[in-house]
Amino acid sequence: MPYVNIKVTKEHGGLTKEEKAELIEGATSLLEKTLNKNRASTVVTIEEIDTDNYGLGGEQITERRKRGQ
Repeated sequence: MPYVNIKVTKEHGGLTKEEKAELIEGATSLLEKTLNKNRASTVVTIEEIDTDNYGLGGEQITERRKRGQ
């Protein structure tokens, strides 16, 4: 059973229902085509991470984005 976990930063209200559906379909299709995995047993989860909860180089992404980095 393939398991895919997609993590994205939650910005501008987060992903729409349609964007999530497209990500789930796309990841499932990719595994089916590339690795011959069964669609019916492929699990895809999406996690939206607040930029305050995500850091790079010892600093919150929220602060880096404020400075344009």
